[in-house]
Amino acid sequence: MTKKELSQLYYLKKEIKEQQRRIAELEAAATKCTANISGMPSGKGISDKVGQYAAQIADLKAILDLNIKKCFYELNQIDRYIQSVEDPLIRQIMMYRFENHMSWRQIERAIGGNNNAESLRKRLFRYLRKN
Repeated sequence: MTKKELSQLYYLKKEIKEQQRRIAELEAAATKCTANISGMPSGKGISDKVGQYAAQIADLKAILDLNIKKCFYELNQIDRYIQSVEDPLIRQIMMYRFENHMSWRQIERAIGGNNNAESLRKRLFRYLRKN
């Protein structure tokens, strides 16, 4: 696998979070109930806020469901690839970086020893270039 393929899970998770935020925003807009206290009669008629947003919310939920399924598929694919790596240190670096989305400093602290973030990063990218 390439670095780009291994990084797809990160971007997919970001997309899922954004879709969840957007759904919550639309649901809040659909159920928002505030009274207009101006003293003037309103001539706008009756509007159905829930009806206006229902189709958008349903579409977004379907897309979100699809992306969650893609996320599990990607996670399984990455996990199988990581488990096929023979070097335990490389496996550990890959797990921290591509499954847990840890920064290089966090990986350095998690692995410990005399490993610094830069050497771990270089070791991983060298491995990926070779394989």
